[in-house]
Amino acid sequence: MFKLGQRVVIIADTFEQGLPVGEYGYLIGRDRNPDSAFAWIVRIPKIDKQYAVPEEDIALEEKLIEQEAERIQREALLDFALATRNEALFRQLMGMQDEAADNGDPVKESMEEFIRKVNIKAWI
Repeated sequence: MFKLGQRVVIIADTFEQGLPVGEYGYLIGRDRNPDSAFAWIVRIPKIDKQYAVPEEDIALEEKLIEQEAERIQREALLDFALATRNEALFRQLMGMQDEAADNGDPVKESMEEFIRKVNIKAWI
Protein backbone atom coordinates (compact mmCIF):
# COMPACT_ATOMS: atom_id res chain seq x y z
CA MET A 1 0.00 0.00 0.00
CA PHE A 2 2.74 2.45 0.91
CA LYS A 3 6.01 3.09 -0.90
CA LEU A 4 9.25 4.57 0.33
CA GLY A 5 9.37 8.32 -0.05
CA GLN A 6 5.59 8.81 0.02
CA ARG A 7 4.12 11.70 1.93
CA VAL A 8 1.85 10.47 4.73
CA VAL A 9 -0.15 11.95 7.59
CA ILE A 10 0.07 10.72 11.17
CA ILE A 11 -3.54 9.85 12.10
CA ALA A 12 -3.11 8.03 15.42
CA ASP A 13 -0.67 7.23 18.19
CA THR A 14 -1.42 3.61 19.01
CA PHE A 15 1.63 2.98 21.20
CA GLU A 16 1.56 6.45 22.84
CA GLN A 17 5.01 7.44 21.61
CA GLY A 18 4.20 11.12 21.51
CA LEU A 19 3.64 11.15 17.75
CA PRO A 20 2.55 14.51 16.32
CA VAL A 21 -0.95 13.49 15.18
CA GLY A 22 -2.04 15.46 12.12
CA GLU A 23 1.50 16.26 10.95
CA TYR A 24 2.95 15.32 7.59
CA GLY A 25 5.89 13.00 7.22
CA TYR A 26 7.77 10.95 4.68
CA LEU A 27 8.37 7.20 4.70
CA ILE A 28 12.10 6.65 4.90
CA GLY A 29 12.28 2.98 5.85
CA ARG A 30 10.42 -0.26 6.33
CA ASP A 31 10.87 -2.73 9.17
CA ARG A 32 10.37 -6.21 7.75
CA ASN A 33 11.05 -7.98 11.04
CA PRO A 34 8.00 -10.18 11.76
CA ASP A 35 8.56 -9.80 15.52
CA SER A 36 8.23 -6.02 15.41
CA ALA A 37 4.94 -4.17 15.74
CA PHE A 38 6.33 -1.25 13.79
CA ALA A 39 6.13 -1.45 10.02
CA TRP A 40 7.44 1.93 8.86
CA ILE A 41 9.93 4.61 9.80
CA VAL A 42 8.51 8.07 9.24
CA ARG A 43 10.54 11.28 9.10
CA ILE A 44 8.69 14.37 10.32
CA PRO A 45 10.56 17.35 8.84
CA LYS A 46 8.68 20.00 10.86
CA ILE A 47 10.07 18.73 14.16
CA ASP A 48 13.20 17.16 12.64
CA LYS A 49 12.58 13.68 14.10
CA GLN A 50 11.89 10.19 12.88
CA TYR A 51 9.60 7.59 14.42
CA ALA A 52 8.92 3.90 13.97
CA VAL A 53 5.17 3.56 13.51
CA PRO A 54 2.66 0.76 12.81
CA GLU A 55 0.83 0.89 9.50
CA GLU A 56 -2.47 1.74 11.23
CA ASP A 57 -1.07 5.05 12.50
CA ILE A 58 -0.40 6.54 9.06
CA ALA A 59 -2.52 7.31 6.00
CA LEU A 60 -1.96 8.78 2.58
CA GLU A 61 -2.94 12.41 2.24
CA GLU A 62 -4.97 11.66 -0.90
CA LYS A 63 -7.11 9.10 0.94
CA LEU A 64 -7.85 11.51 3.78
CA ILE A 65 -8.87 14.26 1.36
CA GLU A 66 -11.09 11.80 -0.53
CA GLN A 67 -12.81 10.65 2.69
CA GLU A 68 -13.38 14.25 3.81
CA ALA A 69 -14.88 15.17 0.42
CA GLU A 70 -17.27 12.20 0.59
CA ARG A 71 -18.32 13.16 4.12
CA ILE A 72 -18.98 16.78 3.14
CA GLN A 73 -20.93 15.68 0.07
CA ARG A 74 -23.10 13.35 2.14
CA GLU A 75 -23.78 16.06 4.73
CA ALA A 76 -24.71 18.56 2.01
CA LEU A 77 -27.11 16.07 0.41
CA LEU A 78 -28.63 15.35 3.81
CA ASP A 79 -29.12 19.07 4.49
CA PHE A 80 -30.71 19.46 1.05
CA ALA A 81 -33.05 16.52 1.64
CA LEU A 82 -34.17 17.95 4.98
CA ALA A 83 -34.58 21.49 3.62
CA THR A 84 -36.67 20.35 0.64
CA ARG A 85 -38.51 17.66 2.62
CA ASN A 86 -37.33 15.07 0.08
CA GLU A 87 -38.20 11.91 1.99
CA ALA A 88 -36.89 9.49 -0.66
CA LEU A 89 -33.45 11.11 -0.75
CA PHE A 90 -33.34 11.24 3.04
CA ARG A 91 -34.15 7.54 3.32
CA GLN A 92 -31.52 6.67 0.74
CA LEU A 93 -28.82 8.68 2.54
CA MET A 94 -29.71 7.33 5.97
CA GLY A 95 -29.93 3.74 4.74
CA MET A 96 -33.53 3.40 5.90
CA GLN A 97 -35.36 0.72 3.93
CA ASP A 98 -39.06 0.07 4.18
CA GLU A 99 -40.14 -3.53 4.47
CA ALA A 100 -43.02 -2.70 2.16
CA ALA A 101 -40.66 -1.19 -0.40
CA ASP A 102 -38.77 -4.47 -0.48
CA ASN A 103 -42.02 -6.28 -1.28
CA GLY A 104 -43.03 -3.70 -3.86
CA ASP A 105 -46.15 -2.57 -1.94
CA PRO A 106 -46.32 1.21 -1.48
CA VAL A 107 -47.22 2.07 2.09
CA LYS A 108 -47.87 5.65 3.18
CA GLU A 109 -46.77 6.53 6.70
CA SER A 110 -47.82 9.54 8.69
CA MET A 111 -45.66 12.62 9.03
CA GLU A 112 -45.35 11.97 12.78
CA GLU A 113 -43.96 8.49 12.11
CA PHE A 114 -41.45 9.90 9.63
CA ILE A 115 -40.33 12.60 12.12
CA ARG A 116 -39.98 9.96 14.84
CA LYS A 117 -37.70 7.88 12.60
CA VAL A 118 -35.62 10.95 11.73
CA ASN A 119 -35.21 11.80 15.42
CA ILE A 120 -34.15 8.25 16.21
CA LYS A 121 -31.41 8.38 13.54
CA ALA A 122 -30.23 11.91 14.41
CA TRP A 123 -28.45 11.89 17.76
CA ILE A 124 -27.45 15.52 17.41
